[in-house]
Amino acid sequence: MFDSQLNPAQRIAALKSLASDEFDVLIIGGGVTGVGSALDAASRGLKVALVENQDIAAGTSSRSSKLIHGGLRYLEQYDFKLVREALHERELMVSSLAPHLVKPVGFLYPLHEKYRERTYVGAGLALYDVLRGFQRALPWHKHLSEKKIATTAPSLRGDLINGAIKYFDAQVDDARHTLAVARTAARHGAIIATRVQCEELVRDGKRVVGAKVRDLNSGKKITVSAKVTVMCAGVWSDELHEKFGIKPGYKVAMSKGAHIVLPKSAIKSEAGIILKTSVSVLFIIPWADKWIVGTTDTPYKADRTNPVATKEDVEYIIDQANRVLHPKIDAADILGVYAGLRPLVANAAGATTTKLSREHTVDRPVPGFVSIAGGKYTTYRVMGKDVIDLAVNDLRRIVAESITEKLPAIGADGYFALVQQSAQLAQMSGLAQTTITHLLDRYGSLINEIFEIIDADKKMAEPLTPELAYLKAEIIYAVTHEGAQSVDDVLSRRTRIAFEASDGGEAIAATVATLIAPILGWDAAAKKASVSEFTNHLKNERAALDKLLTRTR
Repeated sequence: MFDSQLNPAQRIAALKSLASDEFDVLIIGGGVTGVGSALDAASRGLKVALVENQDIAAGTSSRSSKLIHGGLRYLEQYDFKLVREALHERELMVSSLAPHLVKPVGFLYPLHEKYRERTYVGAGLALYDVLRGFQRALPWHKHLSEKKIATTAPSLRGDLINGAIKYFDAQVDDARHTLAVARTAARHGAIIATRVQCEELVRDGKRVVGAKVRDLNSGKKITVSAKVTVMCAGVWSDELHEKFGIKPGYKVAMSKGAHIVLPKSAIKSEAGIILKTSVSVLFIIPWADKWIVGTTDTPYKADRTNPVATKEDVEYIIDQANRVLHPKIDAADILGVYAGLRPLVANAAGATTTKLSREHTVDRPVPGFVSIAGGKYTTYRVMGKDVIDLAVNDLRRIVAESITEKLPAIGADGYFALVQQSAQLAQMSGLAQTTITHLLDRYGSLINEIFEIIDADKKMAEPLTPELAYLKAEIIYAVTHEGAQSVDDVLSRRTRIAFEASDGGEAIAATVATLIAPILGWDAAAKKASVSEFTNHLKNERAALDKLLTRTR
């Protein structure tokens, strides 16, 4: 078994391996599809390397709606194959692949008519439940009366809502899950290096035999030898195809999804809420002691690296939610804002992004080079399997079939037993049982690695901020085990403080820099630079919100 830790020493070793070893598969892209492909290939016994020019999950895979779902609205588009596939993956993740990270969540579908709408929506939700097959990790849907909905969700307008149907999907911390898949791939031998940019492909005649990459920290250029290169670049696919001089079999249309974050007090409901809008759907999603509300689905053609919500995005979300909420939510209630980009396969000329399929496409435009685009976060494992199935044709040898359907992410093993033992763990560690639950739901059976940091320095058991549940030990762990290399990595992805804290984490950025500086070998200038990078990024993220606020934060 290989080491799953991602840290400065591991990164140095990874760069040396990239320069000296020959790989079966080189993967470009560290989003969920890329790391899922790395895990699929490594667990088949292939020698795998993955390079990512930013951080793991820095793009779309940390900016989703945090849902693992079949896609209820795709039933109306008759995309039963996609829904069935996604529901199967949802059941796997909740029950066995990542139960510490993927949790059931209930949603209310408010009804405006007593009979006809209830029959129509009920039939759709019955089909939704049936399409998941024989697995039953989540409860069946159920009908709620007008009287019941008044007590279950007091914030839903009684003058408009005549009951509801409650159904279940699942939610996930997308960045944490993507990281867990990456570390699972590393545990099975994949070489993973972040802040390494792919600059050009290496060719032997028409065949791609590797790539030239650059370590963005040192500027050093490395030639990586690989029998097949797999590009999982999401919204950067078109740009890289052009850069590499490759004519692909598809184009990618970018769709922006914006979200707002509200305190729990803003909406009174015991479950999430789903609303049908004129163009799509809007989710009101429980997120610990907060709500995430979104999303938009609009064409996007601006900066891929730092998509931000606009004033219009935030107004749209508020307006749609307020159609059914009382009291209405206000911009002043909003704690945070974030936006992400969906890489949709543009196979229909002139189609709006809401109409484009969420199915994925794999492509082999030249020998030794395979790419994938499209898809949903929920179906990342299937996407990884499909692209590696195509890639192994270039290896010219028999390769084992995919086993990831039966391969849990790190932290999943023993999780359910540890949940039952949370009281004992609290007594043993001296931490509150609520803190143990918080840690188990982030690290699963790797919780002992957090305990080791606390055992070495009791101060690491202190909360990073009174506002949130994160411990100082988790900040250390982000660098020693999870590959974080900046304040932004820690506050935006290893934790979700950047959108959970009332100030986005600005007040604790310097504290975080001080905690991680010794591990990363930073001097005072490097600390200051990392803090500035984060605060500048934070200001850009929250610009749309600032324009709407009627009060000064």
